[in-house]
Amino acid sequence: MSLPKIDEIKNLDKNELENEILNIKKQLFKLRVRRGAKQSFKSHQFKHGKHRLAQLLMIQKSN
Repeated sequence: MSLPKIDEIKNLDKNELENEILNIKKQLFKLRVRRGAKQSFKSHQFKHGKHRLAQLLMIQKSN
């Protein structure tokens, strides 16, 4: 599975961008809870989520 591309988020407006940031933060929180509860999860989702969040925050700050 490849990392998310930044081209997909460059055209989002301010509200969509904020919603996407919130969704990614929720997903990362749920993954941390699953890891803490020793439930099954896909560890690569941490890397992809953090990467996507960094992209979103970079786009948000440049606008």
